[in-house]
Amino acid sequence: MYKYEIHCHTAETSVCATAKAADMVHLYREHGYDGIVVTDHFSPMTFPPTKVFCPQKHTDFYFRGYRAAKKAAEGTNFLVLPGCEIRFYATINDYLLFGDVENFLKNNGNLLKAYPKKLSALCREQGILMIQAHPFREWMSRCNPAYLDGVEIKNGKDSPEEQQKALDWANENHLMIQTGGGDFHHSKKARMGGILTDRKIATNADLVHVLREREFECLAPIYEEMSL
Repeated sequence: MYKYEIHCHTAETSVCATAKAADMVHLYREHGYDGIVVTDHFSPMTFPPTKVFCPQKHTDFYFRGYRAAKKAAEGTNFLVLPGCEIRFYATINDYLLFGDVENFLKNNGNLLKAYPKKLSALCREQGILMIQAHPFREWMSRCNPAYLDGVEIKNGKDSPEEQQKALDWANENHLMIQTGGGDFHHSKKARMGGILTDRKIATNADLVHVLREREFECLAPIYEEMSL
């Protein structure tokens, strides 16, 4: 079986994270993971004023954390893939994107103003999965299920009650892709999670297949005080 974290953040890109990409790679390798999908925040908070209104022109800036993690994993069998957690202008909901995210963010204009209906259409045209992250967190609202491929039902920053509500909502709305992730931000108080699958993931296409075909199970979040 293979274990992958599919919701984690680096200090290089996400302003709310303190964990450096290299430390994160080291930590997950120590805990027996086979890889991670770096889902740094693609949001108005991520970009400085000179970049925030045309983020598609600054994907090199955005993918700093992913590239640092990939570099830290060089010479090992540890997989590092790019993902995304997007939040639109003047909103609070978050959506995880999986697939060829690098080209998707670069080639579809300013996605911070796409909003769910348009983003969903673009994702489906281009083979990107759109998963609502932690939908029952305070102040967040549930997206129209018609726009989603799935929902995150296990999250290392959510309470058991919030996770149960997410599971119930997903089942009620027939959202069959139900993912888990640690929502990792800080190496000293590590929250790890993700998926377990018997299919080895090596590419973005592999990841999309495993998620779309539901060839995985969600891991319960792990909480650990670390010394990094």
